[in-house]
Amino acid sequence: MKLLKQSSLALCVHAALFSTTAISFNAQAEEAEAEKVVGVEVIEVTARKRTENVKDVPIAVSALTPKKLEVLGSSGMDVRALSGKVPSLLIESSFGRTFPRFYIRGLGNTDFDLLASQPVSLVYDDVVLENALTKGMPMFDIERVEVLRGPQGTLFGRNTTAGIVKVQSKKPTQDFDANVSASYGTYGSTDLRLAVGGGLTDTLSGRIALLQQDRDDYIDNEAPGFEAKDQLGGYSETAGRVQLLWEPNDEFSALFNYHFRDAEADARIFRANIIKPGTNDLIDGFDRDTVFQDAASRNEQTVDMKGASLKLEYDMGDHTLTSVSGYESAEIFSVGDIDGGYGAAFLPSGSGPGVIPFPSETGARMPDHKQLTQELRISSNELGKLDYQFGLFYFDEDLTINNLSFDTLGGGAQNGIAVQNMETTAWAVFASVDYEISDRVNVNGGIRYSDDEREWDGTLVQSPFGAPGFSEATSVDDSQVSGDLSVNYRYSDETNLYARIARGYRAPSIQGRNLLFSGNATTADSETVASIETGFKSTTADRMGRLDGSVFYYEVSDQQLTAVGGTGNLASLLNADKAVGYGFELDGEYFITADLVVAGSLSYNNTEIQQSDLGVAPCGANCTVKDPINDQGFALIDGNSLPQSPEWISNLSVRWSKELGEGELYVYSDWSYRSEVNFFLYESVEFEGDALLEGGVRVGYEWYGDDADYEVAVFGRNITDEEQLTGAIDFNNLTGYINEGRFWGVEFKANFF
Repeated sequence: MKLLKQSSLALCVHAALFSTTAISFNAQAEEAEAEKVVGVEVIEVTARKRTENVKDVPIAVSALTPKKLEVLGSSGMDVRALSGKVPSLLIESSFGRTFPRFYIRGLGNTDFDLLASQPVSLVYDDVVLENALTKGMPMFDIERVEVLRGPQGTLFGRNTTAGIVKVQSKKPTQDFDANVSASYGTYGSTDLRLAVGGGLTDTLSGRIALLQQDRDDYIDNEAPGFEAKDQLGGYSETAGRVQLLWEPNDEFSALFNYHFRDAEADARIFRANIIKPGTNDLIDGFDRDTVFQDAASRNEQTVDMKGASLKLEYDMGDHTLTSVSGYESAEIFSVGDIDGGYGAAFLPSGSGPGVIPFPSETGARMPDHKQLTQELRISSNELGKLDYQFGLFYFDEDLTINNLSFDTLGGGAQNGIAVQNMETTAWAVFASVDYEISDRVNVNGGIRYSDDEREWDGTLVQSPFGAPGFSEATSVDDSQVSGDLSVNYRYSDETNLYARIARGYRAPSIQGRNLLFSGNATTADSETVASIETGFKSTTADRMGRLDGSVFYYEVSDQQLTAVGGTGNLASLLNADKAVGYGFELDGEYFITADLVVAGSLSYNNTEIQQSDLGVAPCGANCTVKDPINDQGFALIDGNSLPQSPEWISNLSVRWSKELGEGELYVYSDWSYRSEVNFFLYESVEFEGDALLEGGVRVGYEWYGDDADYEVAVFGRNITDEEQLTGAIDFNNLTGYINEGRFWGVEFKANFF
């Protein structure tokens, strides 16, 4: 193989190929010739808002590199491609590509409403993205993704009781580099990516990155009277990012970031009565490429997002002052056939497939949304045994939501609209201290005071049932103290041990979607979580292997839950007295030889709701409820696991490479598994997802020039074409939706430096 003469960025990309960790290289390597890197490299993360070796961070954190992210998203998959790729992380959606729901260690929120809050925060380029719609921002031209597990109540604060997904895009540098990739695959899918960056002047650097993804419609509609070929399943998505970095001297830097997203796709495709009654199996003869819907022609989802941020850093010698200002705006229109079928049982012509008690076609529009954030912090610069940081944070979000209903039997005319407005204002002050007791022991502690307020009003403008309009308003507020205390012990040069206790806080919530059908917004008080964990982070003496592990236990007080659907099709917030969770996590990799590396992760999470009299409305569809039913007809959920909380999540990947000619041939395969999950708070036979195992493969060839490297590959995702339920609708019939199907594609990539 030719020696590589390349910039530090290109070297990082090559060396990180299919590693499961972020890799850092010394900038002096820019012009140095380098052999192929073999063995585990130094992992650097910013989990504590400063660059650190991951071994020194007493937090359960996993990192994903650009190469790993490109492989996982090579089929055009959205952020849900990260699900199951690190311990205890699950991501799903009943809203399509635009509205991911994150779960860490079993904690999440199954609510699909645009007002819903989540206990997992997404931080994208140092800006907190609060609304679940904004969390669907595509991941392209990424430096790394970090997944922080457990409460992050000191430096990140509100709504981080489960953890954080932290995304960092590639930043501009003075060194020129450019990359382009193009892929084509199943369903006429195309994925085009372009990024270029470098110095514009001696003090100004720039970078621009663009993404274009398209897929043809491929799902046929065979509902009688509504037949159409290739009516659903397609999408078109454009996203971009422009960054400017000004560094007039060694002390000051200013990074400006502008980003946007423009997407058109189908809303989530629901399928009526695809579950065999009395089982959770798909019906005989199920075909993922066929639906039977009378509203499929109106299935639509459009998203328009834009945002900007400005990060200022001033090195004052012993301290660094950092300011991060962010603005985000998002708009969406979405409508879908919620019953997933055609007709209605009360019509002379009947309904199908199976019995459809009544048609349901609903949608949502968010015509106005803005989010403003400001963080200001001061951190010490390695003063000695004592380091610290402190700061303040401000958050303001203002949004309007229209909940919509349509008359399916009347040709899809809008027959209902409810308007909701909500403003959220929050501020916090925080401080964190790290003290080196000895060469082997560090202690870290932090505290945060948060103050939150939400004001909501809603108006029923038009009822689908002819009810008179009305208005109502409510508000919630709270203040909480959260924080953490941890110790990191350097057991040896290869192994660190840590222990951590933490308290997290999730702000109070409001749910007003019921306005359209019954009125009465519901609220939920703040939830808090107390967590304790211990773990280790180690490498082998020859640095050919790495293994990290953790054991944890947590208790959630006043856990916020959303009872979605059920009899009456309502969405109600409630607080459970307590929920508990415990488990373990393992994450590692090992170079068996210089050309063969194995990486994997395994996690176990046991969750349980604990409140003896807590009941929710069970399914309105014909399902088999396993929970006891009280006198009010509610299913008692005490002792149930949390919804979408699998006990087991695991991932295994293997990469083999061989020098061939002027380049390298490689074969890569990865497999992800999650065990059974409940879709709702209550347990039923039909609405339990079976275990899901999905595999991917990639075979490619890389070759190298003096100032460029190239790659061509054939790849496949879900290569065994597994078909499993990933969610359901429970108020009308045995409606469900499934995982993505098998996908094959080819890709070409080029990097210039």
